Amino acid sequence: MPQEDRRTRRTRRLLRDALVALVLERGYAGITVEDITERADLGRATFYSHYTDKDALLSQIVADLQAELDSRLEPLLRAPSVGFSGKPILEMFRHAAEERDAYRVILRGEGDGRALRELMEARSAAAATVFGHRARAMEVTPRIDIDVLARAWVGEQIAVLRWWLEAEPQQLSAEAVTHMLLELSLRGRYWANGFDGDPPAASEEGSPD
Repeated sequence: MPQEDRRTRRTRRLLRDALVALVLERGYAGITVEDITERADLGRATFYSHYTDKDALLSQIVADLQAELDSRLEPLLRAPSVGFSGKPILEMFRHAAEERDAYRVILRGEGDGRALRELMEARSAAAATVFGHRARAMEVTPRIDIDVLARAWVGEQIAVLRWWLEAEPQQLSAEAVTHMLLELSLRGRYWANGFDGDPPAASEEGSPD
């Protein structure tokens, strides 16, 4: 790798780590570019040679995490049915554990929730693509709109992931949480709540409309 590339990667990592650490200490709103460069021990000119402002840096953190995660998930998503193994979920939890502080910043909604929305949109789009490919490969017709299904699935994962990353001490392993999410996905909430058999038909009085 050329020296300039190594230098650029190192600089961006220093800025990323500085922003993440400061946000966890003080929150996003009160942090300035000067705070970030001081923590990273870099000049303001160096910062502006890479990013226009701290919002751009935060967006890049999200993009980098997405790229890393997608790279790790890609081999697991080649076969249409592999998603039912739970391996992609486990890989996401493992990645989040390795980048815990960055994920915590995003999942807390720092930066007016922009980073979290970017993460949710990207993961939902990826899930919708996988669900669509799987349905076509297995020649089935989804009973729920693919976009609704994808957003519900991702929202569930993100909510559990945030709780899991914030827990101190951590009570459950990544494997245990993945198993529970997989069981919930395959068996449904009725089963997960302890009931057996088919759920009773909803009465008109109890229907949401």
